[in-house]
Amino acid sequence: MYTKIIIKKSYLHSLVTRRFVSSFASLNKAMKVAVVGSGISGAVCASVLAKNGVAVTLFDSARGPGGRMSQRREISEDGKELLFDHGAPYFTVSNPDVLELVHEWESGGLVAEWKVNFSSFDCVSSKFVDIQQDGISKKYVGVPGMNSIIKALCRQPDLTFAPELAAKLEDIPVNPCFALLLAFAEPLSLIPVKGFSFQNSRVLSWAHCDSSKPGRSTASERWVLHSTAEYAKSVIAQTGLQKPSDETLCKVAEEMFQEFHSIGLTTSLPVFRKAHRWGSAFPATSIAREEKCLWDKNKRLAICGDFCVSPNVEGAILSGLAAASKLTEILSCL
Repeated sequence: MYTKIIIKKSYLHSLVTRRFVSSFASLNKAMKVAVVGSGISGAVCASVLAKNGVAVTLFDSARGPGGRMSQRREISEDGKELLFDHGAPYFTVSNPDVLELVHEWESGGLVAEWKVNFSSFDCVSSKFVDIQQDGISKKYVGVPGMNSIIKALCRQPDLTFAPELAAKLEDIPVNPCFALLLAFAEPLSLIPVKGFSFQNSRVLSWAHCDSSKPGRSTASERWVLHSTAEYAKSVIAQTGLQKPSDETLCKVAEEMFQEFHSIGLTTSLPVFRKAHRWGSAFPATSIAREEKCLWDKNKRLAICGDFCVSPNVEGAILSGLAAASKLTEILSCL
């Protein structure tokens, strides 16, 4: 009986506390793979292996699958449910292998194109600049949430530690981020686009209207704001790496909203406001750009994630596909 392991970087130092997906059906009972980490990279890898008849068990320390494509469920003071894509707001695709996979998801109703214009807001001139017209590059989102893709992939599908590979992950620099979740009773009519970056802001880097995505509720207008890495680092330097306190998150929410409000993008107060820390939002380097994953043939261990290729959804998918390919190849020889 063989055991093959795939480990995502973010779980190497705090191994699994919860299993939430059972083993997938297998054509060969001797072929068993454990996938640790259920972000898009791990989920894609598990799905590909399951389709090839491999028994896969998916492990994660979080309450549910998602990673950077997680969706947060919040309850407003009046008891209404509010859903936010607080991580990756959308993704684009250029690689043909990823595009083929995304087209499968699109035909299955898991993905839809988000047809909106994006822009950039200059905080010095207080003007929107470089408005991108719809159609320049397709923006894809999960339906009805970014995590819908992960959940669907996870429904399809004795740890060995490898210090040689783990050592390569010890010092990968990451950029943290705070996300601010906002809900408004009325549309923000002063904003002509549904997603934009910030120029010349110390606090804010990005904003998008989450409720404008296909398949989302429009009962309220919901926005997600991301902080700059510099701002997040300054907060963490003061408060430490431990889970942020409610007091810290309230202060962050106040500072991020005041920046948003002070530059004149909203004249109304939100009916809901909450900050969330995204501790390892973006890897600052790529450690396996050519190979797309770390691979130890003797231990039959693959390590995949966005930190291998590029710090975005497409990079994570490519890494997951590469890890699945390595394991499928070696399993076919057993």
